[in-house]
Amino acid sequence: MEEQIIALKADILKAMAQPTRLKILELLRNGERCICEIIPAINGEQSNISRHISLMQKSNLVTTRKDGVRVMVKVRDPKIFDILDRVSQILKEQIKEREKLFLEI
Repeated sequence: MEEQIIALKADILKAMAQPTRLKILELLRNGERCICEIIPAINGEQSNISRHISLMQKSNLVTTRKDGVRVMVKVRDPKIFDILDRVSQILKEQIKEREKLFLEI
């Protein structure tokens, strides 16, 4: 059972661990967006963005729905942003530590 949980955690982290997917998640931070808005916002191509969204959908990070001809995307569980915020905090701390070391040189 524990192995299955670890594998599921790894799947979520793998689905997040790609720059384009992180950009998409950050765009969705303020709510649902149309794929037609996501593509120009991150300077992507439709097929590439659709592939990333599909992968995130399979990992249960996002959901999609049709609104006429538009495909709308939203984050399934906003707690995913807690993870992104923690990573940002860790990065800030690492940068401060590096700056401190640099000043000691």
